[in-house]
Amino acid sequence: MQERPALGFWRIWNMCFGFFGIQIGFGLQNANVSRIFQTLGAEVDALPILWIAAPLTGLLVQPIIGHMSDKTWGRLGRRRPYFFYGALATTAALVVMPNSPALWVAAGMLWIMDASINVTMEPFRAFVGDMLPQRQRVTGYAMQSFFIGAGAVLASALPWMLTNWFSASNVAPAGEVPDSVRLAFYLGAAFLCGSVMWTVFTTREYSPEEMRRFEAAEAARDAAGAGGEAAGPARAAPGAARFIRYGLVWLAAGAGLTGAIVRFGLEKELYVLGVGATVFGLLQLLAAALKRVGRAANAFSEIMDDLYLMPRTMKQLAVVQFFSWFALFSMWIYATSAVTAHHYGARDPASLAYNQGADWVGVLFAAYNGVAALAAFAIPALAARTGRKGAHAVCLLLGGAGLGSFLLIRDPSLLWISMIGVGVAWASILSTPYAILSGAVPGRKMGVYMGIFNFFIVLPQLAAASILGLLVRGLFGGESIYALALGGLAMALAAAATLFVDDPAGAAIRARRRAAPALGAGG
Repeated sequence: MQERPALGFWRIWNMCFGFFGIQIGFGLQNANVSRIFQTLGAEVDALPILWIAAPLTGLLVQPIIGHMSDKTWGRLGRRRPYFFYGALATTAALVVMPNSPALWVAAGMLWIMDASINVTMEPFRAFVGDMLPQRQRVTGYAMQSFFIGAGAVLASALPWMLTNWFSASNVAPAGEVPDSVRLAFYLGAAFLCGSVMWTVFTTREYSPEEMRRFEAAEAARDAAGAGGEAAGPARAAPGAARFIRYGLVWLAAGAGLTGAIVRFGLEKELYVLGVGATVFGLLQLLAAALKRVGRAANAFSEIMDDLYLMPRTMKQLAVVQFFSWFALFSMWIYATSAVTAHHYGARDPASLAYNQGADWVGVLFAAYNGVAALAAFAIPALAARTGRKGAHAVCLLLGGAGLGSFLLIRDPSLLWISMIGVGVAWASILSTPYAILSGAVPGRKMGVYMGIFNFFIVLPQLAAASILGLLVRGLFGGESIYALALGGLAMALAAAATLFVDDPAGAAIRARRRAAPALGAGG
């Protein structure tokens, strides 16, 4: 039986190239949506609740799309139909977003844009696991990181480039988005559509029969003690009683928190946590009810079962992801307001100083993504020497130092130094956890587990959206620069948690490499 063959550089390039366009969409969103919200009248302390559309959309969309793509096969293959239609929807959303006439329209467009990007992006993560052998997966995810960095460099710098190189105006009357931002979104839409379609039409997926043969060969290798995917013995799906027990706990916790918010007049952002816990409890009770009436053969029930059957490695990575993405979300929400206020002394979105600072934030975002694009090539070699866990911990520590230094550096022209650490961490966050996870889940469920893994990106973002506004107003006296410092601390905690992750597949790769150096430094 034949295992997945190793792929050459250009085949890996083609299968990952779509991420260049996807990250252009994300980069434009991350660097400019807070600016658009403030332009349309949003206060700084309202930004987290407006941003909540993005993580909520990912929470709902990614596991569903992952489950569906696991079971899809058609003329375009298994994952590529989602690339294709998601790219078309995202392109349309990018064109509409900067033309939003009111704040509520912009908030709604953020929801639509993020849903479309998630439809496109989620199958790309499973795509690497489908197409590459275990020893090449760090290389595959690192290639995605390179394209993510390159796309985000272009997206983040586009408004600045259009202003300084092509004389597009970066100021506009109150309530209107500047031409530089509007044109950047139009160009980004074209780049996104073109690059995703390149992957769709240049990459052939393995057929279901080929995938079954590959997985059987890898399972036989594991049984022989050679390492590889750490799928482990199959476990029984949880019964209705377990869903009822945990569902009631979550329901009580959510109802209690929501009641406390109403009773004591707590901040409205906390409703996200209270209502979220309540809904999760209700979903578990619904799963239990379906099991009891014998109607558990559906996508919802299967996803709930898979959630409870997560491998140990995936649970450990969840802790790492929580602190990593909490830190990133604090930067994405508050970088513009922190730099414009702390470094430029400007708080009026219509002022020239504010827009100069906002443009510089775009350049800084381009800088950390450029660093990430370059660092992506070094991560496989670093992982070969230190192990995947060690490499990720080192990168996260550098990211924590970078975020923390925003508070200490007062000259905005020197903030690119901070972005070096952030960029190294970003490159690893986008690649190493996925490489570790792909070795810990069964191949037939690669899509759904990649989707469920997104929970541990979304939940910290929901937490950030719920509490950061409260902290900035109450604890930090309205100074959002301290939200970035808090992000630096969260990144350091993520680095510490990484050291406790089990990575048997990574250890097996290193053992085989020591025994046969000809395997190279691909994983």
